[in-house]
Amino acid sequence: MKRRIHISFVCFYSLVSYFHSCTAFYLPGLAPVSFCDESSAGEDCQSEIELFVNRLDSVESVLPYEYDVFDFCQDTKERRPSENLGQVLFGERIESSPYKFKFNEDFKCKKVCTKTYKKGARQDMAKLDFLKMGMQLNYQHHWIIDNMPVTWCYDVEDGQKYCNPGFPIGCLVTMDGRAKDACVINSEFNKKNTFYVFNHVDIKITYHSGAAEGWRGARLVAATLEPKSINTDQTNPTCEGPPMEVPVDFDNDVSILYTYSVTFSEDNSIKWASRWDYILVSMPHTNIQWFSIMNSLVIVLFLSGMVAMIMLRTLHKDIARYNQEDAQEESGWKQVHGDVFRPPRKGMLLSVFLGQGTQIFIMTFITLFLACLGFLSPANRGALMTCAVVLWVLLGTPAGYVSARLYKTFGGEKWKTNVLLTALLCPGIVFADFFLMNLILWVEGSSAAIPFGTLVAILALWFGISVPLTFVGAYFGFKKAIEQPVRTNQIPRQIPEQSFFTKPIPGIVMGGILPFGCIFIQLFFILNSICSYTRCNGTFCECTLLLRPWWRYMMYLYISVQICGQTSLEVPRLPVCYIYLSLLLYRRELALLVFLTNKLC
Repeated sequence: MKRRIHISFVCFYSLVSYFHSCTAFYLPGLAPVSFCDESSAGEDCQSEIELFVNRLDSVESVLPYEYDVFDFCQDTKERRPSENLGQVLFGERIESSPYKFKFNEDFKCKKVCTKTYKKGARQDMAKLDFLKMGMQLNYQHHWIIDNMPVTWCYDVEDGQKYCNPGFPIGCLVTMDGRAKDACVINSEFNKKNTFYVFNHVDIKITYHSGAAEGWRGARLVAATLEPKSINTDQTNPTCEGPPMEVPVDFDNDVSILYTYSVTFSEDNSIKWASRWDYILVSMPHTNIQWFSIMNSLVIVLFLSGMVAMIMLRTLHKDIARYNQEDAQEESGWKQVHGDVFRPPRKGMLLSVFLGQGTQIFIMTFITLFLACLGFLSPANRGALMTCAVVLWVLLGTPAGYVSARLYKTFGGEKWKTNVLLTALLCPGIVFADFFLMNLILWVEGSSAAIPFGTLVAILALWFGISVPLTFVGAYFGFKKAIEQPVRTNQIPRQIPEQSFFTKPIPGIVMGGILPFGCIFIQLFFILNSICSYTRCNGTFCECTLLLRPWWRYMMYLYISVQICGQTSLEVPRLPVCYIYLSLLLYRRELALLVFLTNKLC
């Protein structure tokens, strides 16, 4: 026995020693990049730091634009890194910039280019007017260094620091002398009816040295900048002087000199793996999440306790009544058992919606699970949207299976129509809306417009993969229907006249407002992160909202109310049909909420 333990220990030690010499990798798939001085650069340690620019957006406009649309300095050899599907759908347009520098080489006031606008030249005036429009609407730059946003950090109330992953191209002082947006940061921005262009940036790059870590070179852990407006000498720029003013109405030519400065600083207290922390911690909504969690927790506990009390009292009374020997007449739960599983009149649509809901629910769950593991981190640009689209395409099988089996249970015979509607109805509505909005964005020249090739790729994924997988799932779903625990009566029971509170619209309001109260704060931050920061078009965000679980379940509940109201339920205070259809959605709280609403009515 001791010999076996000794041999096992030797094998384990050898295995550990072997893997100890191997090179590790990062789980999300993004490895760090090392930077060295130009004299010691090599294949594993580069010296040149590339600065990329992304599309410009504004909180006052829904139209993002590419960097080239504005008349900024362009790179002589423009390069565009390959973008994944998620980046294209989110409207990201990353390209190289003319801002060049090497690791650990500081310099001050380096000239980039000069833009001159001659009065009377139509093309120059159009470019300047577009630049003014961008400053008036507070359009923001988005720069990237080492796959990390270059942030503009400034102090806010209570002495806290806020780091914005973008910075404005300029600002405006109105006719009445009111400083808008970024013009409030400098008291020199005080001239009425004047634009101020941020034509200079001070870039500061912080790195973590690998001298004491066992790896060569250094790794970038932060990149910040400070935009400035400086009207300096164009022949010998010193980056000192009054602000760069662009009057709304001017009589002479306008020349704007763009410059930048770069400084490096070492900070070994920040690890490369946690270099995003200073951005995430400084977000103003971080502390509000605790209020959101407590708000949701209180509402859920209150509703759960109330529903549990009502259910226990009702079931206790019903069971006690059933156990009495002299209870010959059926009442309560027994009264509706023969009509609960009666096929609804709109069984086709109900099964289609349930199939699509299953597909989206599984897609959302897997996407959030992978995001929690770190595979969909912010450093992996576009991974969230790419993962969601790929999962939706691959999950056509469960959608077809759920829809087909439920339709089979309802006694449906038009299986081809059921499968086609499951695969085409809901995605077709979203795609048609998306295509219409994309056409409008294309006419406006926005960078959010999806290229034609991407639209073809989406259609290929939809019809080439998702639709066939839906047929595969439907093939297995139609093999066997769901077995009902009780037999359905042949003669439907007469439905009494419903009260006002049991009609569809009041039921939707009462059945949806409380679940909405549990998640509306989280939903705000989710949609704000997806729609506001990434600037996807508004209709797609609305479609995303409608496809969120609680909206989907409200829609299904409404359909259930409409369908069940046309079947043979006689006792509206015991809506077993509603509960059954809600349980098919795997949402116990919604089923109990519907039951509670009808009890109170």
